[in-house]
Amino acid sequence: MGQSLRLLLIEDDAKAAALLCDRFRAEGMVIEHAANGADGLALAQKGGFDVLVVDRMLPELSGTQLVENLRQAGDTTPVLFLSALGEVDDRVAGFEAGGDDYLTKPYAFAELQARVTALARRGEAAQTQLQLADLQLDLLAREARRGDTLLDLNNREFDLLAYLASHQGQVVTRHMLLQNVWNYGLDTQTNVVDVHISRLRAKLDKDFTPPLLHTKRGQGFVLQVEA
Repeated sequence: MGQSLRLLLIEDDAKAAALLCDRFRAEGMVIEHAANGADGLALAQKGGFDVLVVDRMLPELSGTQLVENLRQAGDTTPVLFLSALGEVDDRVAGFEAGGDDYLTKPYAFAELQARVTALARRGEAAQTQLQLADLQLDLLAREARRGDTLLDLNNREFDLLAYLASHQGQVVTRHMLLQNVWNYGLDTQTNVVDVHISRLRAKLDKDFTPPLLHTKRGQGFVLQVEA
């Protein structure tokens, strides 16, 4: 995993959440935080996270309800439940809701970090299909479709779309694309990214709705359905 892990922490204990965010960031991970189940679900539905760390007992929407909603919608992002509820029945309920791992409070941060990293690796290895709206990518067959239409992409365009799709909802900079799609070590003055983005957008969005590939002026590009 060359990129920093992207985590979503859904935890209503403000002090505990702040501490975890600081610790994960110190380990080089990118983390977002939601303080209740409803906000957590909304963030999770935007996608782009490698692992969700979810407290069981949350206001507005419980952790198990949140994960059940995601699983019913086809979201396979790995989930680690954090909970003070540690009885066998509690753990079983977490797994039945769609959780992938369960850690009881109190816990050692080193164990939490190890479990999160293991889940991310498992999810990365298993993920061969990416989807956003009517866009579907098959990473093994190297095919991209919008609805029933197969997109005519060359190898570089497919690699570019796959990278954007794996970071959907996240602004991706030109430097990130040069490093991860073109394997350039340094951010040069080349306009190769903009040229390929323009070609990809013509194939991806010209004849379809909604548009998915957006330019964020001064920041980069994002693949998402905009409100």
